[in-house]
Amino acid sequence: MQHSDVVIVGAGHGGAQCAIALRQNGFTGTITVIGREPEYPYERPPLSKEYFAREKTFDRLYIRPPTFWAEKDVTFKLGTEVTALDPSTHELTLSNGEKHEYGKLVWATGGDPRRLSCTGADLAGVHAVRTREDCDTLMAEVDAGTKNIVVIGGGYIGLEAAAVLSKMKLNVTLLEALPRVLARVAGEELSEFYQNEHREHGVDLRTGVAVECLEGDGRRVTGVKLADGEVVPAEAVIVGIGIVPAVGPLILAGAAGANGVDVDEYCRTSLPDIYAIGDCASFACDFAGGNVMRVESVQNANDMATCVAKAICGDEKPYKAFPWFWSNQYDLRLQTAGINMGFDQTVIRGDTAARSFSVVYLKQGKVVALDCVNMVKDYVQGRKLVEAGASPDLAELADGAIPLKSLNSAATESVLQTE
Repeated sequence: MQHSDVVIVGAGHGGAQCAIALRQNGFTGTITVIGREPEYPYERPPLSKEYFAREKTFDRLYIRPPTFWAEKDVTFKLGTEVTALDPSTHELTLSNGEKHEYGKLVWATGGDPRRLSCTGADLAGVHAVRTREDCDTLMAEVDAGTKNIVVIGGGYIGLEAAAVLSKMKLNVTLLEALPRVLARVAGEELSEFYQNEHREHGVDLRTGVAVECLEGDGRRVTGVKLADGEVVPAEAVIVGIGIVPAVGPLILAGAAGANGVDVDEYCRTSLPDIYAIGDCASFACDFAGGNVMRVESVQNANDMATCVAKAICGDEKPYKAFPWFWSNQYDLRLQTAGINMGFDQTVIRGDTAARSFSVVYLKQGKVVALDCVNMVKDYVQGRKLVEAGASPDLAELADGAIPLKSLNSAATESVLQTE
């Protein structure tokens, strides 16, 4: 029976950062990382962008060079996964039949791409863009002559993929079931802006359309049939409709959780000596009014990982990291600060026509989040407004000539005076 003082399940951003942070905080015990893919930890966001566009080779995506892990005495079991665990004996069962004991367990598996449930979803040519293998397969098809690609899903994954494919002069159709893209994460102003951008770049972007099934020639996909009977020709289909948290063995072992696995303010699950971090972990988020949710971002995975590493090393503190996100599409750099859940008002700064603006989200007069498109200063200074729960003057907030940092100072001063 193999044993490690800490076993990290998942070799993505969170798992890698946890191993790094353990060593940085003086942990001298044994560390084993179990990863489903055959690759050492790599950055996922560039997969559907720079990597697919051949702007970066895969070796430039490694979070750390493979030699780094040996130098830090971190053991990897790649190409395998945990199929079962026994919290009473601290024992894991792996897909290769091995058993592995742990002292502390960190679950950092993220999620699996949500699949279509309709007929034809299993045809060749239907892709996700979650792993290197996913992208390599799609790249090979494009190299072989695939031109007509349908993207299903108007979230960030779908939009980013559509942007790269259209820049490659491919014929791209994007289908979104809801009335607008980014409907679950952004206000109407940002949705409308990105819809216009994609259409101007040649993407056939359609909203409010339902997919009935995928059609094929018996082996490969040939088209996407919509609910109204239209068939959109497709030599390849990319499905970007979210992820399903990869927590099956944890839930079967008795861990609490519905949308992922539940963790407390220290990232601990309900099972002894087991933590969970990243996309698969559901927690009460201070920056979303205490609502229990999963936060799918590299920032959240990394910061949760550091929180857990410090706790294992004896420095246990509640997880309070500030949430931030980003998305690159065409020459647009979107940076998001905070979480806009429950917002009841928006204020626009800058000029959408000039492709440089910010959407400020407010709830009961307080700034809760910002979406900043090619507005780095607003993003940097706006974070302070969110952290302070500032209630700035709306006219001044809408004036792009007034720096947000001055509004933060004024709001803070006003609060102090009332106290």
